[in-house]
Amino acid sequence: MTIRVTVAGASGRMGRALIRAVSETPDMRVAFALERPDHPAIGKDAGELAGLGTAGVRVTDDALAAAAESDAVLDFTAPAASVAMADLAAQARIVHVIGTTGCSDADLARLKAAARHAVIVKSGNMSLGVNMLAALVRQAAKALPNFDIEIVEMHHRMKVDAPSGTALLLGEAAAEGRGVPLRDHEVRARDGQTGARPDGAIGFASLRGGTVVGDHTVTLAGPYERIELTHRAEDRAIFARGALEAARWGQGKKPGLYSMRDVLGLSG
Repeated sequence: MTIRVTVAGASGRMGRALIRAVSETPDMRVAFALERPDHPAIGKDAGELAGLGTAGVRVTDDALAAAAESDAVLDFTAPAASVAMADLAAQARIVHVIGTTGCSDADLARLKAAARHAVIVKSGNMSLGVNMLAALVRQAAKALPNFDIEIVEMHHRMKVDAPSGTALLLGEAAAEGRGVPLRDHEVRARDGQTGARPDGAIGFASLRGGTVVGDHTVTLAGPYERIELTHRAEDRAIFARGALEAARWGQGKKPGLYSMRDVLGLSG
């Protein structure tokens, strides 16, 4: 069976990477390429946008038709767009793979509601390496309960949200390892006379510059020793490949809100 794929945000960095990845995958094809109604890419050929030459799929803003005539949506856009797409995916009973970051609690509640009817795979990072890193962070945080945890991430200068979705994914992993809610222990900013570091805090620092795809380091610092766990993304293709694997994995699954831990069998 050929999986019919809709790529949301088709003209963006990740959208173009997804179109290229789908074109290289024998059991998938790009059925729709979506953009917002006022986007200058509307009407252009999706293959040409991705540097592949003519593909015969024009960029459209018809999300309703895309959901109705696709098996999966790959969505690395913005929270409002992803939530709206999730509602359509629920109506069509299709797989919705979400790599969008910066979602609010209200957005997540909407996604959970949509997941009663759609298979939604959401992750702050789709790569195998990052999800393995999260598993290691979870294990280390549990095994070393008295070590301080700091997460440093760096991305390209155009990234609009901070901390990154991947940094938050790693923070959640650390909090799960400690058996505590991240929201009660996270520290996202330090400036001026901050006082001593609170016990049990999980710190975040965000760097922005250049064309960095994504660097993440989790430091566990104890008395006279520290452990540093690092992942460096060198090409967006790693996220695209993970998203395609999630779309394939989701075919035939029961509706629900899943993560890459489920896709990769790391949930146990």
